[in-house]
Amino acid sequence: MTARRFPLAPGFIIGAALIGFLDGIVFHQILQWHHMICIETHCRVRTIETLTRQTLYDGIFHFVMWLALVTGLALLTRALQHGLPFSSRRYWGSALLGAGLFNVVEGIVDHHILQIHHVRFGPTQTIWDGTFLAAGLLVAVAGSRMARSRES
Repeated sequence: MTARRFPLAPGFIIGAALIGFLDGIVFHQILQWHHMICIETHCRVRTIETLTRQTLYDGIFHFVMWLALVTGLALLTRALQHGLPFSSRRYWGSALLGAGLFNVVEGIVDHHILQIHHVRFGPTQTIWDGTFLAAGLLVAVAGSRMARSRES
């Protein structure tokens, strides 16, 4: 008989959703370095129509993150209701893993493959994008180790 462990999915999905919200709030809204999809060169808005469209794409991104968060919370609630032994190390480790992998995948797809935006445009954008990927990878590795540790 195998021991029942707390599932990784709730923390993973919640971590991905929370880092998506953080990215949108910090980079899109507070710092205004980029939008989810940059329509004009270097994400500089020249018309109200462009700002409206870019804001719509940001809103769709945030709505998807909200749906992911609700899904993760539903999975968390279900696991708790089924009496699975909760481990904060496993939960928070999986949340860090989800956050880190979200940033790695988002960075590779959006910054490098599709090039729909960069962390920060300009002559140092490669450094910003590379640092973003490296940070995501470090968070994912730390989360994976934490989630798999003996105490979890």
